Amino acid sequence: MAEPVRLEHMKEFRESIAHLRLSEHARHVLKQANLVAMSGLAGGGRNTIIDYLAKHYNYYFVISDTTRPPKLRNGAMEKDGVNYYFRTEEGMLEDIRSGEFIEAEIIHNQQVSGLSIREIERATEANKIAIRDFEYLGTQNVAKAKPDAHIIGLLPSSYDVWLKRLLGREELHPEEFANRLQTAEKVLENMLDLPYFQFVVNDTIERAVEDLRDLVERDIVDVNKQRQARELAQELLQRVREELAKK
Repeated sequence: MAEPVRLEHMKEFRESIAHLRLSEHARHVLKQANLVAMSGLAGGGRNTIIDYLAKHYNYYFVISDTTRPPKLRNGAMEKDGVNYYFRTEEGMLEDIRSGEFIEAEIIHNQQVSGLSIREIERATEANKIAIRDFEYLGTQNVAKAKPDAHIIGLLPSSYDVWLKRLLGREELHPEEFANRLQTAEKVLENMLDLPYFQFVVNDTIERAVEDLRDLVERDIVDVNKQRQARELAQELLQRVREELAKK
């Protein structure tokens, strides 16, 4: 089993992300964009939902940059420019400092991923809704940079379903599994604490897609669904905390 990837420039990334400022170019692009930021647990189905929307509806899957190397997913190696733009730490750090990222985040204490403004610009030029999955701090940066963005919290239908998905994707080193749990705790806390989150439960792809389209395209908010989803998020958080207590 491979050891977790380590960041060589952790301190520099922490400093640059903490002082992230948009360039004039980035601010101009964001004013014209229609953006959906989806947050969720690792293995919770975010990419599946986004891929479906991009294939069947007027959505543009904006591709994030990342410092981690490609991984084997579902029997195939990830491709540059398809799954992510795989970057050197030095190159990505320079772009973050120049204000060309609308958000960037250190993930699982192992890698930096973020969204370059160039991808939002491509979506806008194609007259499509830009959509991307973000980690918990990334959604805060998106909301700050673009207050009218749609911030969606995607939830698995239960803790057991989530765990099965997570552990079925790839073999995780025990340290990585602990990192996933710690991140999941922060993601759920973030969803529950911040008022701009709207929830979608991923029980089936088709239902989750229509619920998201209600929120984004039709401006329909089902109060009962939102209340039930919030209760589910609270239950998931409790289960994650119980598992972390065993570590």
